[in-house]
Amino acid sequence: MSEGPHDVPMLAHEFGHKTYVIRQKVLSLVSLKFHVLDPAGGLAFYALKKAFKLKEDLRVYADESMQREMLVIKARNIIDFAATYDVFDPNHGGQLVGSLRRKGLKSFVIDEWLFLDATGQQIGTIKEDSVWLALLRRLIAGWLLPQTYRGEVGGAPVCEFRRNFNPFVSKVTLDFSLDAEGWLDRRMGIAAALLLVGIEGKQDS
Repeated sequence: MSEGPHDVPMLAHEFGHKTYVIRQKVLSLVSLKFHVLDPAGGLAFYALKKAFKLKEDLRVYADESMQREMLVIKARNIIDFAATYDVFDPNHGGQLVGSLRRKGLKSFVIDEWLFLDATGQQIGTIKEDSVWLALLRRLIAGWLLPQTYRGEVGGAPVCEFRRNFNPFVSKVTLDFSLDAEGWLDRRMGIAAALLLVGIEGKQDS
């Protein structure tokens, strides 16, 4: 992954879209369920995060039948302010695709994540759009202020996440249009979008 787009193996067509919409119903007591929609509004992926697990574990499936697992996103530790989530691909021998690390205490002020490759080396970042808007989101109800994050790899923009939600549905629009060269593994972008909905979404709601 750190070498660029030529390192990414052949992926299922579901990973080939330029844009996705990730939706999660906020009011869920037993588990968190996510629908990842393609540009036509069809279901590209279905994801499930079970409640009451000591380590956060999010499974991504091809559809709601949950017969075909596409990605596994696992937290390394039970409690960690600088949480790291490893992303595995069951369709490529359980390969570790890379990791996403939350920037600990810094994310209490402005949300920031790191893209790590399979060797644990930082290759990019995800940053919230504005410090001032971030502070306002934390001082008032976060859902009143839409949120934008920019993903970069090697200093170049590769994706954008736009988060909007109401008290009932949290939603992130993921746009890979900035990544004309294909530097970011799409699996990592989708995993990041799910974490922004499921993890950062809980911080501001």
